Amino acid sequence: MSLELATRDGFAILTIDRQDAMNALNFRLIEGISQKLDEIERLAVRGLLITGAGTKAFCAGADIKELMGRDLMSQKRGAEAGQRAFAKIAGLEIPSVALINGYAFGGGLEMALACTFRLAVPTAKMGLPEIKLGLIPGYGGTQRLPRLIGEGRALELIMTGRTVDAVEAERIGLVNRLLTGDDPQAEALAFLGEITRYGLPALAFAKQAVSRALDLPVHEGLKVEADLSTLAFRTEDAAEGLAAFVEKRKPSFGDR
Repeated sequence: MSLELATRDGFAILTIDRQDAMNALNFRLIEGISQKLDEIERLAVRGLLITGAGTKAFCAGADIKELMGRDLMSQKRGAEAGQRAFAKIAGLEIPSVALINGYAFGGGLEMALACTFRLAVPTAKMGLPEIKLGLIPGYGGTQRLPRLIGEGRALELIMTGRTVDAVEAERIGLVNRLLTGDDPQAEALAFLGEITRYGLPALAFAKQAVSRALDLPVHEGLKVEADLSTLAFRTEDAAEGLAAFVEKRKPSFGDR
């Protein structure tokens, strides 16, 4: 089994398990990820954690042997399939966390970029090395990386294909936090718990507002914010949160 979906503490955990290939992506695995994401949308979970099996790799990128000898239309369909799968990650209403527990190169880093947050162990290495093969990223890297770390830094990483260590990745905003304990998965789940301790509808509205802000002029983004903040105001969680503040007690937010 190259994919494992489990739940723990109210969160979904999707583990890529191709340790003999450094958890590299092939087209069958990408389709499997897409199907698992459809399943996750039907689960009553508060967040998603994506990681790689073992301690060497989160996901070392595409299975290069599978790319050899493909015609142009097959390659285009493959890129579009990867983009669709990772767009499902980005489009989830619940927050997602990539636990980068080793190498995250090419498509592996692009998958992490599709997540809401990225956490990394101190030994993690990441990059988009496609340029070294005469290629460019095809699963969203050229679009999501500059939105995350800025155009200049993104172009440098893409055009040199160089590897970034965990410390630099945190410094430039590529990862949100380094995990320094003995149990990275427990730390990552604790991070998800920290993020999701408030009402899920408001979290989903906040995620949507920030995501759409990146593609809109400020005046249009402000309209989106006004609409979504109004929708949040109408939720039961908002009523509970306001009442709890006035009554000086801890709010009790609902589930999904």
